[in-house]
Amino acid sequence: IERARVLLSRARERAPTARIFMKSALLERECKRPDVALDLLEEGLQKYPAFAKMYMMGGQICSEDLPKNKDSLDKARKFYQRGLQKCPNNVVLWCLASQLEESVADYSAGSASAGVTKARSLLELARLKNQKNPELWVEAIRLERRAGNDKLAISLMARALQEIPSSGLLLAENITTSPRVEQKSKSADAIKRCPDDPRVITAVASLFAAERKNDKARKWFERAVVLDPDMGDSWANLYAFELVAGTKETQDKVKERCISAEPTHGELWCKIVKTMSNRRKTVAENLDA
Repeated sequence: IERARVLLSRARERAPTARIFMKSALLERECKRPDVALDLLEEGLQKYPAFAKMYMMGGQICSEDLPKNKDSLDKARKFYQRGLQKCPNNVVLWCLASQLEESVADYSAGSASAGVTKARSLLELARLKNQKNPELWVEAIRLERRAGNDKLAISLMARALQEIPSSGLLLAENITTSPRVEQKSKSADAIKRCPDDPRVITAVASLFAAERKNDKARKWFERAVVLDPDMGDSWANLYAFELVAGTKETQDKVKERCISAEPTHGELWCKIVKTMSNRRKTVAENLDA
């Protein structure tokens, strides 16, 4: 670690890039030195003020690694606010800022309902600035579901599908969150609109798995990983299915294929891979996570 620290310090002096500052801050974060990491991010942002990932990491360090109090909340807020001023089209920054506001009660800085209201207005502003963005719609829908506002979530989903009728992300979300009696018709509609979207295919496969139609489920899960081998979520779902319905042999085969594919995308997959405790883990270890 000390050697890595020296090498990164040298790189910052001789050939600085935004990524070098990011890696330097990440190393200090892994070493449980959040204050040093934050100083490095501030130094990096002076040179590269439009590099969104540094604002993201700054906000996450303040909200996750520092004591949970109003001071940490304000620091995290400032990182996201500055980031959104410089990078108003970065969807991940909007979602992180909204999730922070939703969790204000965890920082003893307001009620849960006040947090949801603030998060909702942030996401409305995000959608005004970034129209026809499925990720922002899904974040808004999930916010309402977490808050117990199911009717509002259903209404938002209808508006979202009117605006972006062929979004695989929205269609898959619509399948998985609909009442059971509606899931079959929602699946048929989604397949018509997005026949080759791995998220839709995985959502349909999960329905077959829930009904114990294992042969059909396996076929659809397999189709999803073939369509986009870089989508980690598809591999994770196929592996989870094999753990329940398969044999040691089928499980090992899926694991080997996933290791060869080295997936880098997928909402669930990225969440697991980028968790601090998983950063040094292999593809196989993350699959088991």
